[in-house]
Amino acid sequence: MKYLLLLLLLGVLFFVLGARRPRPREPESRTPSSPPPATPKAMLRCAECGMHLPADEALPGKGGVFCSAAHRASFEARDQA
Repeated sequence: MKYLLLLLLLGVLFFVLGARRPRPREPESRTPSSPPPATPKAMLRCAECGMHLPADEALPGKGGVFCSAAHRASFEARDQA
């Protein structure tokens, strides 16, 4: 009987101490110190293989834009023939 009472007292003690402990705060959607989300980049399609790539990485050519110099050369060589 005294073990049951001791177990009950320990349970109440843990419950009270757990209730007094500060809870972690919910993360806010955007805090003032966090950077704003990145803006989406314009995407272009390679005229040779069809892969989409950011506009600032695309290589311009005679038949459109390309993902690499090899694709640009391949497209222009096939276009001249």
